[in-house]
Amino acid sequence: MKRILIIEDEQNLARFIELELKHEDYEVEICNDGESGLKQALSDDYNCILLDLMLPKMNGLEVCRRVRREKDTPIIMITAKGDTYDKVIGLDYGADDYIVKPFDIEELLARIRVIIRRNLSTEVESHTITVNDLSIDKNAFSVSIHGETIDLTKTEYELLLLLAENQNFVLQREQILNHVWGYESEVETNVVDVYIRYLRNKLKPYKKENIIETVRGVGYVIRS
Repeated sequence: MKRILIIEDEQNLARFIELELKHEDYEVEICNDGESGLKQALSDDYNCILLDLMLPKMNGLEVCRRVRREKDTPIIMITAKGDTYDKVIGLDYGADDYIVKPFDIEELLARIRVIIRRNLSTEVESHTITVNDLSIDKNAFSVSIHGETIDLTKTEYELLLLLAENQNFVLQREQILNHVWGYESEVETNVVDVYIRYLRNKLKPYKKENIIETVRGVGYVIRS
């Protein structure tokens, strides 16, 4: 269930929004001042924060600024101030969207849906690396080609991930060695060549052409 935090000092408005959100199957929590709202926002995870601008104890801009220093939670500012300057300030402080009172509840619900959908899409993109037909899921530590999972050792996975994260950039053997095996490692650089061969052998049944290209005298690269 998606979770929403409402930071709003107008209790009747906060309660009204809460009821509408619960009707849409959101889990909702309410804070009525900036200090408690900031504490709650930082101590728990939410899919979206609805944040009033004018709050007791700490104003909404300061709450927004402090939340944004530590979290990427989407923030929609809710306020009676509707001039362009206030909107720009709110967005500059890290708000993702802005809605002015009085507002239509259906518009607010639509904005929440859009911002959550956009954020979820960004999260998926951030932990998935795709190079042509190759897909690496960093959360699941899995590699697949055409949807078929490939069984790799930890070292093979880290080597492939490094090349994929630096696609189109040629990495020298020393760079690969230091990143995958560590600066204190006593292994020789030819271990990189050995593991590249292991990787190619495991990838070959799923991909006819060589995914990992050798740059003679330099190192290796995956090109997109």
